[in-house]
Amino acid sequence: MNAVENKHDKFKRLATPRVTNALKKIELIGNLATSSYEYTPEEVEKIFLSLKQAIDNAKNRFSSSKKEAITKFEL
Repeated sequence: MNAVENKHDKFKRLATPRVTNALKKIELIGNLATSSYEYTPEEVEKIFLSLKQAIDNAKNRFSSSKKEAITKFEL
């Protein structure tokens, strides 16, 4: 039986698939840039502003106890 998992090992175990999943989802967003879809520059800006805010909020959580969550996006 394995020893008790320490906090750093647990972090690495959970972070790896979560980041991989996030990267795959971002790639899917990029697929919307094909000629199969129509979009405005304002919609594109709104998408990337929302993604940037979510990344900034996640990054800030590593350096503070402030927890902001953005769980819904709508054009």
